[in-house]
Amino acid sequence: MESYFLKGICILAVVVVVYFYAVYVSLIKKRNKLKEASADVDVQLKKRYDLIPNILNMASKYMEHEKTLLAEIVRLRSEALKQNFAAHPNKCIELENALDDKLKSFWVNLENYPDLKASQTMIQGMQTFSETEEHIAAARRFYNAALTDLKNVVEIFPSSLVASWVGVKADSPFFTASEEAKERIDVRDFLK
Repeated sequence: MESYFLKGICILAVVVVVYFYAVYVSLIKKRNKLKEASADVDVQLKKRYDLIPNILNMASKYMEHEKTLLAEIVRLRSEALKQNFAAHPNKCIELENALDDKLKSFWVNLENYPDLKASQTMIQGMQTFSETEEHIAAARRFYNAALTDLKNVVEIFPSSLVASWVGVKADSPFFTASEEAKERIDVRDFLK
């Protein structure tokens, strides 16, 4: 009778160890997936930052009246280039939201310059920029999905116990739209 009890305890101990190991492996994989997603965001943002000066150089010859807007975009780009998303996600998201807002203003102001808008070089630059923005959006979605997966494992019992034991946290912020981006757009402003 005693040997069955010992075997039962040994089997239970093995099951607990296997479960702990399986959850640990899952946590590490999800944490690494989040790191990969963060690195992908950095890569896509770097592409954007490399493209911005080229577009602004093309536009600056035409857009004399928007010098302050162009200067603000350059300043935000320079500040954002100094950041590393994985190391400072909150700061990067804040800078990205500000840069997004300024770039939207830039594209709206571009409408006032039909010669520039019709330039083949500018058209190609706008298409490249649009593709880059789509890649950034995809990288942000991938990052948010990876963060959600990690948060689920870290916050749901019983895997939350394993996460706290091994020190895995999911304290990174989500990419969300800025308040300005959420505002309703009045189409009449663009048809004046």
